[in-house]
This record gives sequence, structure tokens and C-alpha cells, in this order.
Amino acid sequence: MATTCMVHSQVLLETSNRNPKYSGRSLLVQELIEAYKLTEKLRIVPPQVARREELQAFHSSLYLDCLAAANGYASCDEIADDNLTEDLEQCGIAYDCPLFKGIYDYCSVVGGASITAAECLLQKKATVAINWYGGWHHAGKDEAAGYCYCNDIVLALLKLEEGFQRVLYVDLDLHHGDAVENAFSFSHSVMTVSFHKFDVGFYPGTGSVDSVGQGRGSFHCINVPLKDGIRDQPFAELFARVMAEVRDRFVPEAVVVQCGADGLHGDPMQSFNLTIQGLGSCVSFILDWHLPTLLLGGGGYNFPNTARCWAYLTSLVVKQPLPNDIPEHRWFSQYGPDYTLHSPPGNRPDKNTGRHLAELVHTISGHLSHLN
Repeated sequence: MATTCMVHSQVLLETSNRNPKYSGRSLLVQELIEAYKLTEKLRIVPPQVARREELQAFHSSLYLDCLAAANGYASCDEIADDNLTEDLEQCGIAYDCPLFKGIYDYCSVVGGASITAAECLLQKKATVAINWYGGWHHAGKDEAAGYCYCNDIVLALLKLEEGFQRVLYVDLDLHHGDAVENAFSFSHSVMTVSFHKFDVGFYPGTGSVDSVGQGRGSFHCINVPLKDGIRDQPFAELFARVMAEVRDRFVPEAVVVQCGADGLHGDPMQSFNLTIQGLGSCVSFILDWHLPTLLLGGGGYNFPNTARCWAYLTSLVVKQPLPNDIPEHRWFSQYGPDYTLHSPPGNRPDKNTGRHLAELVHTISGHLSHLN
């Protein structure tokens, strides 16, 4: 039996594509994974649709009621009920999180997919579970934010807490995993660690190194704020130093990793200067712990690069080296002009000095020293 489960179904793929900001991305990801024949090494698990009470484990009744009431509308312009329109706006359904038809169904399916992946680990059906359709770390308890409508990550972590005493969450996205940190800021059984860009005016504006959790959760939130231009080697070295100490201090029993691809060179965010090998070295570092591990998607606005990244990470899990040439398949033309899996980093200057990174490690080590 395969030791890696990947949550996937045609319904999940089609539902995922309803998110206006990411429409079409899931198709590229899944078909590149299939073109590389990686599915032959995976156990494909169809997702269970999340029940209302499962979504309500994190999201508020008011928020879910609002989404359910708007489920049949394609835009707010179609709604005649001013009260519903006002409720939607208060719930963040506007601007970067527009309304779309089937919005409640989307949350039930995408949220259910990550719960299903967590259950694979709980039931020992797999040592690693993958849901590239998940990773929506900005959705709050009662509001959508940052293109995220359902916080599947929190739902998965809550599910894992049913069978593991200490669960570690690691966020590799360019943006701070704010809503996940907020959800567990008072918890000492879930530790959150986020590596992200932190700069004036950069969304979501949270995640300073001094944000460490509250109450019983003090020093169980670790933030690694970075500047533009960081490259593979310093990023991977920083990751290894921080995560080795996190492992030794927290002693996790299971790990969830959000593998956002918006820090890659070539992403429209134009911030970090990472390659898929750089992110891969971080994921491999976690996989080498041989703990039950859940890998999730996240940001990534250059869709072909995101597909490259998650196909590559999948290959690391199943230990199948991939040829650098993109296989011929329906979306082959999307990978031009080089049609290769790997690409070199860009020439963006790295604003993270050695002194800055050393000070970060020193500060974070001080935070972690408070853990028993």
C-alpha cells in the first residue's frame, strides 16, 4: 500500500477552480503531476464534503449562514436583499474576495479535502498526505480575506489534535499565515511557524518576530520575517536552523506544511528569489523527521511555476526523480519558452544581510528557550 495519500477528485478540481483568483491553476497542477506519472506512486483519496458542524469547528455561525444565503448568486449585483449585501461585506465578501456562485459549496468541499487528508494521517492510512487544493491561511473565523474563504488549515489542525498531543504548523508562503496564528495564539498544543515577507504596506502587515502567542500559547507562535530577494541557500540554512530548534523544543507528533509558491522567482509578487529546489530542501528537511506530515498548497500566482513546484514536491515525497524536460501533455505550451521543470533564480538583490539573519536566529532562539 502506498504510504502517501493525495486528496483529489474531479469534483474537487472543478470546485477549486471557482475561486476567481485561482481559476485554472488546479488543472495545471493536477495534470502536470499526472503527466510525470506521479499518481502511480500515490494513493488517490476522494474528499469528503465537510459537514456544517465540521466547518463550525472554526468558522462562526454568522459567517457560514451568510455564505449559505449567498450560495446561489454569482455576484453581489444579483442580490436584491440589502441586508444580505451588507452582511456579505461585513464578512469580507468584497474586493479581493468577491462573491461567486457556489461559495458555500466551495468551502465545504475545499475544507473537507484538508479534513480528509488529516484523517488519512490519524487513521494511519498514510505517513504523508497531500492536498494541493488547500492552504488558505488568511480566512478568519468570521470573514474571508486575502483570496481565502475557508481556513482549511485550521480545520485540519483541529482534526489532527484529536489524535496527536503536539502538532506543528509550518508556513512557507510569501505572506504571513495570520489567521492560522490567530486561531492558535492561546494554544500550547499547536505551534505555528511562519517564514514570510515583512515590510511596510505588505499584506497582511502582521508576523513580526516579536509576535509569539499569548497566555498558555506564549512562545508557541514563531515568526521569521524576511526582506525582499532572499535566495535558496540562505533561506534553506535559516529554515534548517530554526526548525531544528523548534523540533527539539516542541517535540511535535505531527506536522502540517503550507507550501505557498508565491516566493518563487518569476511570481508576479516579485519579492523573494527562490527556486523550487529551495522550497524542496525545506520540505525535505521536514520529511526527514519521519513524522505524520500533511502538505498543503497556498499562494502562487504564476500558475505554471506553481504547478512545477508542487509536482516537484510531490516527487520528493514519493522519492521519484523527475526529468527536467516537461512531459508532453495538454498544457505543455504553458511551460514555454524553456519547457523545463527547473529554472535559475533571477538577479533581484538580496536585502537580507548575514547580520540581519543572524539577529533573527538569535531572537527566535531566545523565544524558543522559554519552552520546557
